[in-house]
Amino acid sequence: MTTTPDDSALRDEGMAPSGSGQILLLACGALAREILAVKDSQGWDHMTLACLPAILHNTPDKIVPAVRAAVAKHRSTYDTIFVVYADCGTGGLLKAACDEMGVEMVDGPHCYSFYEGNAKFAELGEVTSFFLTDFLVRQFDAFVTKPLGLDRHPELRDMYFGNYEKLVYQAQTRDPALEEKAKACADFLGLEYEYRFTGYGDLETALGAQNPQAKNK
Repeated sequence: MTTTPDDSALRDEGMAPSGSGQILLLACGALAREILAVKDSQGWDHMTLACLPAILHNTPDKIVPAVRAAVAKHRSTYDTIFVVYADCGTGGLLKAACDEMGVEMVDGPHCYSFYEGNAKFAELGEVTSFFLTDFLVRQFDAFVTKPLGLDRHPELRDMYFGNYEKLVYQAQTRDPALEEKAKACADFLGLEYEYRFTGYGDLETALGAQNPQAKNK
């Protein structure tokens, strides 16, 4: 069974390639636990996971250069590299870079969309909802409270979140402790709370499509 990676390390450092497969999954650190869980459950030993720091999401202009550098570093070692990022605030630049490099990537604007299912997320059109995943619930202070200065200036809350109506917790796992923390996050932001168990959504489908059997169909 794969060892559960440390959230703080995934946030700040990412993760070096773990495994000896022919396909490298080059992912955001925020997706590491989920990808490893899918790999383990399906027995996909032909896949190796490497992660870039999840904190790059706070500076999305750095995502494309980081992905480019990682692809260049690992290209000669693996038969295939699959980029497990959605657009993630890059304004289409990541997709353009992946096309230029000849590598595939996950479809969707962000992980909230592919966890929900891209088609369903687009249909819902929830522009006044603030989303959290399992990882972001665990790392709420590092990704929300401290970067926005809400720990020092709580009066800024309404400026940042005044146009939101609810916090939606998209749960990948059934964890009562995480649900309680997500509720506390909603209370802290002054938002209504909604819990949705999404599981892995389109992420599992996208990873499954990287199987040699699927590609040969």
